[in-house]
Amino acid sequence: MTEKQKMLAGEWFHPADPELAADRDRARRLQHRLNTELCDQDAEYRATLRALCPAVEGFIRAPFHCDYGYHVSTGEGSFVNFGCTCLDLAPIRIGRRTLVGPNVQLLTARHPFERAARASGVEQGLPITIGDDCWLGGGVIVCPGVTIGDGAVVGAGAVVTKDVPAGAVVAGNPARILRML
Repeated sequence: MTEKQKMLAGEWFHPADPELAADRDRARRLQHRLNTELCDQDAEYRATLRALCPAVEGFIRAPFHCDYGYHVSTGEGSFVNFGCTCLDLAPIRIGRRTLVGPNVQLLTARHPFERAARASGVEQGLPITIGDDCWLGGGVIVCPGVTIGDGAVVGAGAVVTKDVPAGAVVAGNPARILRML
């Protein structure tokens, strides 16, 4: 099994693999074009965004940063504001009509806790799923493996370490349920 196949299967893998490095280089070139050369309202921007993230049906404003791009998907009518970072070692799925505030971090990357394993350089990606009709305020951080249910609201600056039920309003570090809608 190749390192890319391991990554796609959600297993521990070595990111220094040449195939994965080439994928990240491609993504960096496309991001540079999005973030510095194009106006985010024109057709060329949208085409470049689609080349980077083929499964994006909504809109992502520049600047935007990701590792690979091919793991990022957004539903129709979703909007991702300035400064989003997607460490997309695993799928990041954003639902329909979901709003993502500025400077949000969606982090699928996981590293070993054991010192020797961590020193080996392996990592793993755990998927992030954000439902339909959600709102993530500015500066939210979503940790690996988290699912945010439909209609949930995540307050600005929250650090989401655990799943959020549908219709919940959460905030804080770590994010806690404040009320149900």
